[in-house]
Amino acid sequence: MVIAPAPSTPYHRLARTPAFRWWKSVLGTLFIVACGIAVAIFGLAAVTVAALIAGRPEDADGLPSFGPLTTLATSFLLIAALLPFPLLAARLIQSRPAGTLSSVTGRLRGRWLLSCLPVAAVAIIVFLSAGMTFAAATGEDVGLDDPLAGWGPFAVSMLVLLLVVPLQAAAEEYLTRGWLLQAIGTRNPWLPLAVQAIVFASLHGWGTPWGFADLIVFGAVAGWLTIRTGGLEAAIALHVMNNLIGSGLAAAYGDLTLDETATDMPWQLAVIDLPVLLGYARVILLLARRHKIAGTVPPGTFPPPQPPPWIPTQPYGWQQAENITRA
Repeated sequence: MVIAPAPSTPYHRLARTPAFRWWKSVLGTLFIVACGIAVAIFGLAAVTVAALIAGRPEDADGLPSFGPLTTLATSFLLIAALLPFPLLAARLIQSRPAGTLSSVTGRLRGRWLLSCLPVAAVAIIVFLSAGMTFAAATGEDVGLDDPLAGWGPFAVSMLVLLLVVPLQAAAEEYLTRGWLLQAIGTRNPWLPLAVQAIVFASLHGWGTPWGFADLIVFGAVAGWLTIRTGGLEAAIALHVMNNLIGSGLAAAYGDLTLDETATDMPWQLAVIDLPVLLGYARVILLLARRHKIAGTVPPGTFPPPQPPPWIPTQPYGWQQAENITRA
């Protein structure tokens, strides 16, 4: 039986329905991890075998490869393939509506997501422009003098990125800001906020201390916005634009590889990113207030649970006899 959260429940407590048991969160997490490992093994094996049959050359790891763009797209698609598993875990293991991972309304609020996307795009453009300018001014080689890839390769790369990045970014948000935040779901939101931010950063590797710290801040701000706005939309928008614009810039120079992640960023970009993230959060909260975005479950969002069909709805026994007598 699926049990919906009560009205006025905040986002990080949506898993705490009457059906909640601590072991269900553990079991759901193990289910997601197991499915993720299976998808990764199967997906990588399939691509490697296909490259081997096609006679493709070996990459730096000694495995046949279709090239950097295909390798990157495969990685993003394997992450995107994880998207159904937290939804299944919420519905089948935690016995709650799968949509409660999306927002307090039980669905992904499309209009609100579209409102967040341009704000996120501006934030990432400001971050990259100011960060790279600052890095170049302090002697860091940001690669802007490297030769461009050309319009043809750039267009192909952007087409692939537009297809895979939104799903990849959304999957990461459903896993961290969605499942993990709610699986912990303590009354005080700071513990789940901290845990999911650290896990999010760790999943990207260790890199430099500055880069790792920046990812923790990114995860914390995205998680805080998720709780305050009652859904994943603002976090998904920021994540999509961050990955899409950053990867697009790399594609312009033909530098789409998996050799570096956000944890490898220099300190100059990390310093710039902090005020940009805080500015994004401020604008999103102002927009949420203007659009009256629900931060907790609105009354009437979920229908009350229906009684099982075996419960009698007509009087019986002595009540029937009494009714007959009165008649």
